[in-house]
Amino acid sequence: MIGGVKTSGRLTAFAVAGLLAALPACSESDSRGRGGTSTRTGADAQAGAPAGAVTAQPGASGAVFRGGHPAAAGAGDPYFPGLGNGGYDVAHYALTLAYDPGSGRLEGTAEITAKATEHLSAFNLDLLGMEVLGATVDGRTAQVRRHGQELTLQPQDHVRKGAAFRSVVRYAGTPEPVTHAHGWREGWLRTDNGAVAFGEPTGSMSWFPGNHHPSDKASYDITVTVPKEVQAISNGQLQARRTSGDRATFHWHQAEPMASYVATVAIGSYDVKTSRTRSGVPVVSAMDTTAGVDEDGAVLGRFPEIMEWAEETFGPYPFSAAGVIVDQAADVPYALETQTRPIIPAGIFHTTNVVHELAHQWFGNSVTPRTWRDMWLNEGFATYAEWLWTEDHGGASAQEHFDRNHAKAADDDEWDFPPAEPPSASDISGQPVYVRGAMVIHEIRRAVGDKAFRALVRGWTLRHRHGHASTADFTAYVEAKAGRKLDSIWDSWLYGDGKPA
Repeated sequence: MIGGVKTSGRLTAFAVAGLLAALPACSESDSRGRGGTSTRTGADAQAGAPAGAVTAQPGASGAVFRGGHPAAAGAGDPYFPGLGNGGYDVAHYALTLAYDPGSGRLEGTAEITAKATEHLSAFNLDLLGMEVLGATVDGRTAQVRRHGQELTLQPQDHVRKGAAFRSVVRYAGTPEPVTHAHGWREGWLRTDNGAVAFGEPTGSMSWFPGNHHPSDKASYDITVTVPKEVQAISNGQLQARRTSGDRATFHWHQAEPMASYVATVAIGSYDVKTSRTRSGVPVVSAMDTTAGVDEDGAVLGRFPEIMEWAEETFGPYPFSAAGVIVDQAADVPYALETQTRPIIPAGIFHTTNVVHELAHQWFGNSVTPRTWRDMWLNEGFATYAEWLWTEDHGGASAQEHFDRNHAKAADDDEWDFPPAEPPSASDISGQPVYVRGAMVIHEIRRAVGDKAFRALVRGWTLRHRHGHASTADFTAYVEAKAGRKLDSIWDSWLYGDGKPA
């Protein structure tokens, strides 16, 4: 993610302050954040049913099971404990949406295929606002309760641990954007002729019910019906476009696992450009026709070159589609690494920002943080990708970027807190997460040498491809590859207070 402007060569990060009143207060966490190393790897999926998943069948068979209990309302994240839910893992979302740009009304049906991780008598989904019109579990009407953003479904029959089950929720209303203390907005944002959905970190629950925590990834089918004068762009590959009367329907399929915070829908008037990368990945980019940006194609024309460089640097591209969405700066508050198709405001549609958001496809979207505390693994690597790009293309070297930042005064905001330990949820996109996070990566490079560093980066993205990783996973991996402890780096740069010497 990149903030709306760049100032003195430094990212102005999106400040996630003023949390939703509905979210519980942040819980205390261990002092150094080095625990918790488990990694769950997702599976690719075909349209409509995830590969390897048991297909849920409607209705009950055999004896009625009554041994379940209510699942936790929250995934226990150190910064957003109310986000996400316990008791199940989602395999696939099928979202069917209809949107009226004039009224702002959204009608939706979310079909969610999941696997129970414990015996369930009830389970929760996250949904902010919106009226729930009805819900079923395995084809039978479920009891629905609401409390804040928590939507509780109580199926008629309890769900056994290990069983696949399918929930369908019908809902409608005018989505409520999430506005934070600094004025930043996320969620379903209305525009002059459409809307754009921003999810990081809490916004996706404003437009569809789900398990909205990065630890639970799934494949997606997103079908959107809009007035035929506009288009609906989303993640993955376009499967079909059909027109009926004055309405057009777009069906997008995201095969590889995706965290809900990088799911998106962009509705508006776009000039859609298609191509393929040199490795054969289909590219679909959407340029807002009213933005008047990159009219000579100077930036978008470099996309194949950027992609080729990124694959050489980070390893094979992890997804089956690519591209960008460029919208008016007035419509999109910041750049965001929405999966396969990052959104970038027209005012900052520059090559280095494309590099940053494309790097997130490896760091954040494929290798996803286990909790929001691990955000520096996303932003530190994406910022360092910018440094590597300029180094490899005749600009400032990564060492020069490092030195320029290290020369800043001890009271500069880059030294406000350690990148691996943001003091609060409002700091997870702060300067230390981005720039000091990149400086951690550079310290590793200096410690192991260039050749080993390049191999280390590619190995990291392959090891956790389509999965999750924590800071503890990363430090253990780096030390294993280096063949020695690197406590001096972790203590000074990753966890240390103040400006390192």
